[in-house]
Amino acid sequence: MDYFPIFINLKQQKCLVVGAGHIALRKIELLHKADVNITVLAEHIDSIIEQKQAEYGLTLIHKRVAADDVKGYRLVISATNDIETNQLVANACQQRDILVNVVDNPELSSFIFPAIIDRSPLVVAISSSGTAPVLARLLRAKIEAAIPPAYGQLAQLAEKFRDAVKQRLTTLTARRMFWENVLQGSVAEAVFNGNMVLAETLLQQQLAQTDQQVAGEVYLIGAGPGAADLLTFKALRLMQQADVIVYDHLVSEEVLELARRDADKVYVGKQRKNHSLPQESINQLLAELAKSGKRVARLKGGDPFIFGRGGEEIETLMQQGIHFQVVPGITAATGCAAYSGIPLTHRDHAQSCVFVTGHLKNDTIHLNWTELAAPNQTVVIYMGSVGLEKICQALMQHGSPSDLPIALIQQGTTKTQVVITGTLATIVEKSCACDYTATHADYHRHCG
Repeated sequence: MDYFPIFINLKQQKCLVVGAGHIALRKIELLHKADVNITVLAEHIDSIIEQKQAEYGLTLIHKRVAADDVKGYRLVISATNDIETNQLVANACQQRDILVNVVDNPELSSFIFPAIIDRSPLVVAISSSGTAPVLARLLRAKIEAAIPPAYGQLAQLAEKFRDAVKQRLTTLTARRMFWENVLQGSVAEAVFNGNMVLAETLLQQQLAQTDQQVAGEVYLIGAGPGAADLLTFKALRLMQQADVIVYDHLVSEEVLELARRDADKVYVGKQRKNHSLPQESINQLLAELAKSGKRVARLKGGDPFIFGRGGEEIETLMQQGIHFQVVPGITAATGCAAYSGIPLTHRDHAQSCVFVTGHLKNDTIHLNWTELAAPNQTVVIYMGSVGLEKICQALMQHGSPSDLPIALIQQGTTKTQVVITGTLATIVEKSCACDYTATHADYHRHCG
C-alpha cells in the first residue's frame, strides 16, 4: 500500500491553492464541496475563477508564490505548469509538515486526490497511487453505475437513527447485525423506491421488535482451490458479515483478504503430522463461538463436503441446536483440472469420474484398486503426494498400463500453479526432478 487511505474533515479549514487556471479550478470545486475556506494565490488569476469568488467565498491573492506563503494553511495544492513553482511549494510544505498535493506529480506530493464517487454522506474514493489516474476514473464509472444516488439517502437515514439504535442495542454485535438486516432488506428497498416515509416506519418497527439476544450462526464455506475470484457471491457476502473467520491451511491469503477487516481470525489448519487443532476440538470451537452470539465463517479449501470433513462439523452443530448454512465451493479437482486444461470427462476417453483420497494410514493406502484401475474413467486423488509411489505401483499391479498418463497439480488455480505430467512409470522420477514438495495436491489420471 503506497498511500494510506484516509478521509479528512476540512470544514472551514484554511487551504491554499497555488495557481489559478483550469487545473486549479477543478481542485477548487472539490474543496468547495467539502466547505473549505479557500485561498487562491497566483500572479495571474483566470477570469473563470474570479467569477467564482463570491459563490465559493474565495480569497484571491495576486502575487508570485514564496515559501512563507504556505504558513498557516492546513492543506496546500500546487496546480501550476511551472516546475520551479511546484518544487518550491512542495519543499516549503514538507519543511513545515503541511499536507501538499502537486497536481499530476505524486513524487512531490504528500497526498494525492482519488477518483471520487459522491453519494454524500456516503463517499467512495478510488486511487491507483498516482500511477494510472485514467484507470481509477474508469473504475469509478463502473462503481457509480452499481451505486445509485439513493444510497446517499440510505446513509442519511442510518445517521438519523444511529443514536436510537445505540440506546436500544447496547452491544456492538447486536447493532452490527441490526444494521446489516436494515441496509439489505425492506428498509433499503423502500429508500431505493423513493418512499422515505415507509422506510422510516419499517426501520422503527424493526428496532422495536429487536432485543439484545443475538443468535449465533455458522457458515461452512467452500473457499475454493485458491484463486479468490472463484468464490461464490454468497460466500463473499457471508464472509463480509462474519464476526469470526475459522480457516485451514488450504485457504489462500487472497481469499482471507476478502473477509471483514475487523473479524477475528482463528487458524485451525491441519497438515500431515501437524494438526494445530484436532477435528473434535474444531467442531466444539464452532459451536462455542456460535453460542456466544458470533457469526462464524468456517472457510475450507475447495468444497466443505468433499474431503473437507464438513459433515462431521454440522453433526456437532445439529446436536447442539445451532443454525448453520453450507456454501458449496469449487473443489480442487474441478478447479485444478480446468486451470490445467484437463477435462475430467471426455466422450472418447473418460465416461466417468471418481474422487478418492490418497492419504496414507499406517504407511498404506486402502482403496478399491481394481475399480480404480478400470479403463475409460478419470480418477482424481486428493492428498496423494506422500504416497505417490505406492499409488502408481498399486494401479499398475491391478491392471493399469505403465504408460497411462498422469498429471500432478500443485497450488492449482493460483499464480504459482505447477503441473507435472508423465505416466505411471515415470511420474515419481519426474516429480523428484521437479522438487515437487507440496503437502497437499490433486492428481488427475486420464485413462484412454
